[in-house]
Amino acid sequence: MKSGGLGAVPSYGVPAKRRWRGFVIAVLGLVILSMLVPLVFLLGLHNGFHSSGYIYEQRSTPSNQKVIETFDRHDVTHNEDHPEGDNSSHVKELITKFEPTLPKDVLKNYARGDKNGTIKRGANEEKHRGVKVPPKAVLQPPPPSNNPKVVRTEQVTHPKTSSADETGKSCELTYGSYCLWQQEHREVMKDAMVKKLKDQLFVARSYYPSIAKLPAQDKLSRELKQNIQELEHMLSESSTDADLPPQVETKSEKMEVAITKAKSVPVVCDNVDKKLRQIYDLTEDEADFHMKQSAFLYKLNVLTMPKSFHCLALKLTVEYFKSSHDEEDADSEKFEDSSLHHYVIFSNNVLAASVVINSTVTHAKVSRNQVFHVLSDGQNYYAMKLWFKMNNYGDAAVQVLNVEHLEMDSLKDNQLQLSLPEEFRVSFRNNDNPSMGQFRTEYLSIFSHSHYLLPDIFRKLKKVIVLDDDVVIQQDLSALWNLDMGDKVNGAVQFCSVRLGQLKSYLGEKAVSHNSCAWMSGLNIINLVRWREFGITQTYKRLIKELSLQKGSTIAAAWPASLLAFENKIYPLNESWVRSGLGHDYNVDSNTIKTAPVLHYNGKMKPWLDLGIPNYKSYWKKYLNKENQLLSECNVNS
Repeated sequence: MKSGGLGAVPSYGVPAKRRWRGFVIAVLGLVILSMLVPLVFLLGLHNGFHSSGYIYEQRSTPSNQKVIETFDRHDVTHNEDHPEGDNSSHVKELITKFEPTLPKDVLKNYARGDKNGTIKRGANEEKHRGVKVPPKAVLQPPPPSNNPKVVRTEQVTHPKTSSADETGKSCELTYGSYCLWQQEHREVMKDAMVKKLKDQLFVARSYYPSIAKLPAQDKLSRELKQNIQELEHMLSESSTDADLPPQVETKSEKMEVAITKAKSVPVVCDNVDKKLRQIYDLTEDEADFHMKQSAFLYKLNVLTMPKSFHCLALKLTVEYFKSSHDEEDADSEKFEDSSLHHYVIFSNNVLAASVVINSTVTHAKVSRNQVFHVLSDGQNYYAMKLWFKMNNYGDAAVQVLNVEHLEMDSLKDNQLQLSLPEEFRVSFRNNDNPSMGQFRTEYLSIFSHSHYLLPDIFRKLKKVIVLDDDVVIQQDLSALWNLDMGDKVNGAVQFCSVRLGQLKSYLGEKAVSHNSCAWMSGLNIINLVRWREFGITQTYKRLIKELSLQKGSTIAAAWPASLLAFENKIYPLNESWVRSGLGHDYNVDSNTIKTAPVLHYNGKMKPWLDLGIPNYKSYWKKYLNKENQLLSECNVNS
C-alpha cells in the first residue's frame, strides 16, 4: 500500500508539468508572431515588395493638374489631351523578358488599347480577371532631337515636323516649346546599369507573388526575395552608374539567374499579368507626372527674368540714385519733331532694348535722324534711364518713358501698367496637308493693350515704327519711311500660314474674310494720323468688351480683338523684310537668317535665355556692349 501510495505522486506531477510547458510554448509563439507581423509590413511582403525603393505611386492631384494645365495663358489649343505614344523598344524588351509566361501581344495590346480605351478580351476572361484596363493615350516618350514641331522617337529626322500619332495629336499641343527644347537637349543615356537593374527589379516583382504561393518553390521564393531586397537597397542609394557599388555586376547576374528560374516555373499567368499591370500603371502615372512637371518648370523658366539680368537692373537703379542727373535732356526737341524717324519699343528688359537700338543704329546710313522712344514700367525705368545715358548710340536720341506715369486724359482714373507684345501658340486642323498630322501649331505675335495708347502718348507725331524688343536689325530701315500706305494704318508682314478662317473658333461670331492672312508684330509702320481718323483704339476697346462676354475672360479676348481691330487696315509688307520663328523653330534656313533685314525671335526661347536656341544666339550677342563693366559683374554671358 505504501509503495503504491508513493508511486501515485509522480503520476499526478507529470501531466501538470506538460501543461506548464505547453503554456510557455504558446506564449513564445505569440511573441514571435507579434514580432513577425510588423516585420512583414516593413519589408513589403504583404504586397510583393511594392512599398519600397524604386517603384512608387505618385499621382498628381486635381489641383496640381489644374495648375500645370493652365500655366501658360498664351497657349491656345483645340485639344488638351495627352499625346498617344507608340510602343518603344523598352516595351519590346519587356515583352521578350516575359515570353515564357505571357503571350507576345499582351503588352502590345495593353499599351495600345482600342478606341474606347479598353482591351478586347474574351467574355469569360474579362469577367473573371477584374484588372484595371489602361487608358488608350499612353504618354509619348520625349522626342530625341529638336523641338515645338515634335517628332516620334523612331522618326526624328526633321525637327520641323510635328510629332503626331494616328489620331493627329502632337506633343506640342500639350507641352508647347518644351518639346522642342527637350529634343535639342536630349542626352544619350549613360546609366545603362541602373536601367538594367530597374528592369530586372520590374520583372522580379511581377513573378514573386506567384512564386511565393507555391510551397514547392520555397527556396526560389527566398532567392527572389533576397535579390529584390539587394537591388532595392542599391537603387535607393544610387541614381547613376558611378554611385553603384563594385559588386553590382555579381548581384545583377544573381538576379538574372533567379529570373530565369522563375520563368521556367509553371505559374498562373493571370497573377503575373495582374502584378505587371499594377507596376506598369504606377510607372506610367509617374512618367506622366514628371513630364508635366518638367514642362511646367520649363514654362516658368522662360517667363522669368534671368538672375544676371535682374542683377544688372538692380545695380543700374542703385547707381542712378547714387549719382546726380541733369533733368534737362539735350535731345528733348527731337522727341516731338515729326520730321525725324521715330521708333517705339515697349520693353522691361534693359539689354533686349539696347540690342534693338544698337543694331538699328549700326546699320543706319544716317543715325542723326533717328529717335528711339523706350516705354518701360516703374520697376525698370531708372535702370533704363541710366543705361541709355551711359552708352552711346551714334547720333541717335533715346527717350525713356515710364508708362505708369503717363498723363493722359483718357486714363486719369485708371492706373496704367506696361504690357508687352502678346505671343500666342494657336493650333488648328491641318486641312491643307493631312500627312503632317491632324493639327498644326503656329506662333503669333500681336499688339498688347499698351500699343493702343500710341496716338495719345505721341500726340505730335504722324508716323512711328514699332519694334518688339526681341528683334535684331541687320539692314538700314530708312526705306520704310518712304512707303505710301494710302488709307492703311498698320504696315505689317502678313503671316499667311494662318488665315482668319482657320481661327474662326477663336474669333467668335465676327464676320471675317476666311482667306485673309493674320498679321504679325515685330516690325510695324504705324500711320498715327489714319489711326486717329479711323478710331482704331475705340474699335479695339469695343471688340474687347464684346469678345470678353463670349469667352468669359478679358485675357482670352485680347488677342482676337487685336487681330480684328486692324481688319482691312493692314498694309502688307514684303515678307522678305522679317525672318520670324527664331524663338521656337529649330529648322530656320541659315541663308535666310543672314540676308533678312529683321530677325524676330518670336516664341518662348528668347536669345538672352539659357533655353534659347543656340544656333541663333550669335546674331543677337554681337550687338551687346560687352565692354560694360556691369555686365561682367553680373555674369551676363548671354
